Parts: sequence; C-alpha cells; structure tokens
Amino acid sequence: MKILQLLPSLDPRQGGPAECVRQSAIALRAQGHRVEVLTLDAPDAPWLRGAGPDVHALGPARGGYRYCRALLPWLRANAPAFDAVIVNGLWQHHGFAVWRALRASGVPYFVFPHGMLDPWFRRTYPLKHLKKWLYWPWAEYRVLRDACAVLFTAEEERRRARESFWLYRAREVVVSFGTSAPPPAQAADGTSLAERFLAAHPGLRGKRIVLFLGRIHPKKGCDVLIGSFAQACAQMPDAHLVIAGPDSAGWSRELRELARAHGVAHRISWPGMLRDEMKWGAFHASEVFVLPSHQENFGIAVAEALGCGLPGLLSTQVNTWREVVQGSAGLCAPDTVDGTARMLRDWFALTPAGRERMRACAHAVFARHFTVEAMAADLLRVVQEGVAQATGGQGGGQDGVRRQAGLATSLLAQGVEDNR
Repeated sequence: MKILQLLPSLDPRQGGPAECVRQSAIALRAQGHRVEVLTLDAPDAPWLRGAGPDVHALGPARGGYRYCRALLPWLRANAPAFDAVIVNGLWQHHGFAVWRALRASGVPYFVFPHGMLDPWFRRTYPLKHLKKWLYWPWAEYRVLRDACAVLFTAEEERRRARESFWLYRAREVVVSFGTSAPPPAQAADGTSLAERFLAAHPGLRGKRIVLFLGRIHPKKGCDVLIGSFAQACAQMPDAHLVIAGPDSAGWSRELRELARAHGVAHRISWPGMLRDEMKWGAFHASEVFVLPSHQENFGIAVAEALGCGLPGLLSTQVNTWREVVQGSAGLCAPDTVDGTARMLRDWFALTPAGRERMRACAHAVFARHFTVEAMAADLLRVVQEGVAQATGGQGGGQDGVRRQAGLATSLLAQGVEDNR
C-alpha cells in the first residue's frame, strides 16, 4: 500500500503525534509498504535534516491555526496517488484541507485525534472551547463525520471523545498504539546507558531517581508532582526527582519557585529535553517513572519506560493506566497532590523483591500491549478494510454525504479559510 501521513509538524518537542508518525512509518516500511509524510514545517527546519525524499515540507505555516496556502493544491494534485491518507491531530488547517480535497475524490482518509477531543480541555480552557464551538460545526465535525474511520488509541479515549461536543458523529475504531523497543541497556563499548547518563549528571549518582519525562506543560501535572514529592519524600533524603523535557509553555520558572516554596528545590533536577542515549540512560538509571497528567491520551514515554523495565506511577487520567495496573507494572491514583503522594509512598514502601517483580511485569506489559509492530499491524488492518470498502462500491453512502456537504458549505469554507 501507499499511505500518506499528514501532521502540522515533525518537531519532536511537539510530543506524541510526531513520534507516532515516525514509528508507524518505520514499521510499515519494514513490511514493504510505501509511507510518505506531509508536514507544514518549513523545508529548512532543523529536525528535518536528512529526512529524505519521503518527507514533504510545505511550510512555513502561519499562526496557531497553521494555515498553509500550498496545502490544498498539493493535496488535490498528489493525494490521488495514495491508497489512503492519515490525518494526525485536530483544530488546525491540515484536517480541514484534507476534507476539502478528498471528500469527493474516492481516496479514503483516516483521523487520529491524539486525545484532542478530551473534555478536560473544555473544563480547563472554557474560552478556547467556545472558539472551538464556532469552528466545530462547519469544519472539524465534518472532518470526523466523513472520515473512513476515526482512530482512538484506547477505549477510554474513545469514550471521552463523545463528551466534548453534542454535534458528534464518527466511525470510531480503537487501534493499538506503541513504540519501538528500547536499545540494549549496554552500549556497544560495554558501558551501560545508565552510567553514561549518570556521568553527564554526577549529582544524581547514588540517588533513588523518580523520573518525569515529557513536555513541561500544565496538563502534565508537574506542579502536582512537585507538591506530592515534597509531601511523600520529606523523610527520604536519597529520593531525587528528575523533571526532563522541553518547556513548551514557559512554565519552568514558576515550577522552580514552587519547588523552593516546598523546600525541595535542591532535590529536583531539570536536564531539559533528553534525546537518544541520554533519554534511554535516564530510564535505566531511574527507579520509577511518574506521570500525574490531568489529560493524557497515550503517553509515548509511558511505553518507553515500560520497555526499559521501569514501572509507572500514573494518574487515572492517563488513558493506558488500566493496562499498566492490570499487568502489575505500576500504580495509579487520581491526578491530585494527595493521590500522587500516595503512589510515591506506596512505591518506596515496596521491598526490593517487590520492586523487581514490578520491573519484570513492566517488560511483559510493553511486549503485550505497546510494541510498534502491534501498532502497525492494527493500523494496517483498519486502513486496508477502509480502502477495500471505498474501492469495492460500499462507500457510496459516505460519498453521498460528502457531496451534499460539499455543495452546501464550499463557499462558507472557502470564505472562512481565506480569513484565517
């Protein structure tokens, strides 16, 4: 098959969608399929160096909506050469452009919301939600309604997606989600990745490291984590918290002030975004991974931690917490200071044998649920079924809806897009 993956940016600082596209493309290519990636990044973006001819960069895009004038003509000219198009993410120009270009073309498209329909955003950002409501009926609702399938990575995500907007219709499919297996814990020269990480951060040597790895953003609950660490680990001088990741919201200064107010600033390290060996070394050097997010669709870092045998302490707002807890690979609690503190206390109360059992279970849960091979196989199955339906004469009803929607809304859609 020939598949086009479309997303606003491949910048790794943007988190899960970019990594999902990278990992699934690698796995599908390994099975002999052709995967090309279309992004609205500028062609000279540093993260696209060496990307190769299968990555098309049409940007730079404009504003938060990521409007790109070249996108719609490119899709109309090139999308018919693909068997299917996969849209990653919502609320930006790329999804609406796909709807306009493909709704009557016969090329099926699929949408990965990546958690962007979670009602947490409605509760937390009511003014932004109002703006989304103005956009929803004539754009995003149609994008989802006319998609061959809307792909959710957990049953919890699918259920929550129905709660954000009353005008909602989609062919929902839950698919596996995963990532590549971690590299060996030992480097080629015989040194361990953990030792390399500790050599780069010698102040962490001999500490019982609690690791947060992800974007430093309010939805991730970093403030909750600092408060709970201060509460649960006050009498454990060898416990040390590492908060690693890009500051996508300019929040670090406020968090550091919070750590000082709690008296634990000297027990928290901020190494920034960790890549490659440093990232894997952090997983191997740590005792436990923690993610107290208020909303988390999947969490690539959760899967990566499990793949390294690192148990997870997850809030019940992380959509994969059930798989982790049912597999005895971690603990869960509400996304509050008290809930996260309870998980930390329960973790440190385990015996060494209990922690080792949980580490073994972490490896098993990763292999069972979160491998990139399982993700690619599931995604390919859904896409092949959709393509077969579209080309086998069974998609006429959906095409009819598309034609009616296109006739009624083309002028409005064109006018709104031009005003962006």
